[in-house]
Amino acid sequence: MTGEHEGRENLSDETLDLERARQSLIEELEAINWYQERFESTKNTELKKILEHNRDEEKEHAAMLIEWIRKNDPTQDKMFEEHD
Repeated sequence: MTGEHEGRENLSDETLDLERARQSLIEELEAINWYQERFESTKNTELKKILEHNRDEEKEHAAMLIEWIRKNDPTQDKMFEEHD
């Protein structure tokens, strides 16, 4: 994982799992952007269909991670409910 500034031995299992989920969410969002760029760039209809499918699969993965984070981080869940 990329964000361990304090060392794994100092972090709870809960913190490590939240970090794993957040990092995975970052990666899913990056993948969505990459697939979208490739989808818009190709002229090949068959490839376009595959890239669109893959992009949408990544969106499902992102949604699953957000749901998990909301269940496991009450403050983050509250922010989803109360943000301006």
